[in-house]
Amino acid sequence: MDFLLSEEHEMIRDMARDFAEREVEPLAEKIDKEHYYPKELVAKMAELGLMGVAVPEEWGGAGMDNLAYVIAMEEISAKCASTGVIMSVNNSLVCDPLLTFGTDGQKEEWLKPLASGEKLGCMALTEPSAGTDAGAVKTTAVRDGDDYVLNGAKLFITNGREADSIIVFATVDKEKKHRGITAFVHSKDTPGYSVGKIEEKLGIHGSSTAELVYEDCRIPASQLLGEEEKGFKVAMATLDGGRIGIAAQALGIGRAALDCACAYAKERQQFGKPLAAFQAIQWMIADMACELDAARLLVHRAAWQKDQKSGRYSMASAMAKLKAAEVASFCANKALQIHGGYGYSTEYLPERLLRDAKITEIYEGTSEVQRMVISGMLLKD
Repeated sequence: MDFLLSEEHEMIRDMARDFAEREVEPLAEKIDKEHYYPKELVAKMAELGLMGVAVPEEWGGAGMDNLAYVIAMEEISAKCASTGVIMSVNNSLVCDPLLTFGTDGQKEEWLKPLASGEKLGCMALTEPSAGTDAGAVKTTAVRDGDDYVLNGAKLFITNGREADSIIVFATVDKEKKHRGITAFVHSKDTPGYSVGKIEEKLGIHGSSTAELVYEDCRIPASQLLGEEEKGFKVAMATLDGGRIGIAAQALGIGRAALDCACAYAKERQQFGKPLAAFQAIQWMIADMACELDAARLLVHRAAWQKDQKSGRYSMASAMAKLKAAEVASFCANKALQIHGGYGYSTEYLPERLLRDAKITEIYEGTSEVQRMVISGMLLKD
């Protein structure tokens, strides 16, 4: 097994790192404190091909692979987790299902502008009563001639306020539960669609988390993504890939925590010597580094497995998401502890990293869901 990155992967890493250091990091504090949506960074990421990394060039993307995607995601997220998740949702939850399940006509109309970054997308699955239990979707889709009429509401939708294009899941038959779920793609200008409440959150302040409302919203049958009543398959396959993106976001947060902890430990003096000279601090830093490397190997393996296109990679993505998310919180906690009282101050980075890390254990499947997926696959007959 070769653990060395290819020349192409090193190039995208260096490009993303340079961009993150020059453009993203200077805006990160403003993004967090002012709940600022970084539209200028999104536009620049589009120019660099970062909004559709693993989409073929013929459909507007960068034509690279999923390993390149997670490498770039880590670099962006290490400087600003909000900017990272905006990129992740567009790549994993919007471009990927359109590439996998869309017709050539849908790819031309919807995928090209999303993968090129001309437009931004979101995926609307979660509802007030359908989070972990995705099969409990209550938003309805009733066929009426050449259209489907949607009624219902979606909750906690990342990129929801800014999205130009939306992939939405609704049921054509509530009695069938997950077997009735159907996927559609539509534009923000569709009559009957509106953005509702914007959530106030603990972290990830630059990324909107919105309620989406459907009131007699007519969507042409031509905009059905995949087959009728096959939407649950679309959702589950999409989340497998989405978990890899969020795992890469978590890696970035964890790495930022390790970097700032090391820098502070060498700079801060106590009892006449730097914190880095104390074994208690050394051990915390060693633990952070080991956990982070273990998580990165799982994330890279999951991305590699997805690139093989040899079947489902659910367990690999669940393991990557579970480990990376918990490592992000672990590293952020240790970084704050090393900073002591300063770490609890909003003037220093660790408190933001701690707030941003927590959501990676929740969205796109909680850590408990990842454990369900892993154990379920290991214990099935």
